[in-house]
Amino acid sequence: MRWLFFCIALCLGSGFCVPRAQGKPAGKNKAEKLLIAGCGWDRIAVMDKQTRQLEWVHYLNRGDDCNDVELTRGNEILYAYTGGARLVTWEQKVVWDYKVGAGEELFTATELSRGHYLLGICGNPARIVELDAKGDVTDEFTFETGISKVHNQFRQILKTKRNTYIIPLFGCGDVVEINREGKILKRVKAGGNLFSVKLLRGGIWLVGCGDAHKWVEIDSRRGTVVHTVHSDSLPGISLLFVAEVCPYANGHRLVANWNGHSRDKMQPRLLEVDERNRVVWQLGHTGEVGNISAVFPFRK
Repeated sequence: MRWLFFCIALCLGSGFCVPRAQGKPAGKNKAEKLLIAGCGWDRIAVMDKQTRQLEWVHYLNRGDDCNDVELTRGNEILYAYTGGARLVTWEQKVVWDYKVGAGEELFTATELSRGHYLLGICGNPARIVELDAKGDVTDEFTFETGISKVHNQFRQILKTKRNTYIIPLFGCGDVVEINREGKILKRVKAGGNLFSVKLLRGGIWLVGCGDAHKWVEIDSRRGTVVHTVHSDSLPGISLLFVAEVCPYANGHRLVANWNGHSRDKMQPRLLEVDERNRVVWQLGHTGEVGNISAVFPFRK
């Protein structure tokens, strides 16, 4: 699960983000790569963070929008594409392809700790599905988001070690934690059209808040926002739609600054921000890379 491997990275002090399932952390002598994708971009790519050059590209089918991508422990690429989720190899071979039903949209695809996969599917009702290594369904349940428009329900969700699910609701600005029966255990107002959530130590939720132009940290035990970073926090930088926010082990944040809703196309597409809100790395506007809403750092 995302939370488990982030904690491993913290303990090892690797210095790079492991926000979701990944293999053993690589040595510091290996270069950091970014697996990137985004709504409105027709591909998934691997970019060398230092050189900013694309090293691998996987093209999407027309109409596919990828808002979640990661590298699995088996060194394969897992991604959501609105109409389903796929697991592919570096050689472009499709291992499995799960497709949703009519009227549904799929935005979360992540590997779980025991080698299964978690899919979050927007619909009426919404569904959470688990697959085995072959892509066959092993578990499934439905729940109500309280948001009738399917596209406005949620993007990236996660599963906790308590077998609960944290869901940032896109259409109402609340983060909820539910159990398998769909019962809401916690609800916290973050504000904005929420995109992503990461679980940090101490029960802190790190949430990307979309067109609210900010990300926040929520103390889930108290149900309050304890830290906010917005455009005014970053001199010379405008936060547009704050999509996925990845926590690095050294306290930095890697932020997907998606620009699909803004006329300002010159803002950085990715930012790395330190604990003092200083931008220490950025990916500027470039014709080669499209809008980025999902990012997965790794070393190779």
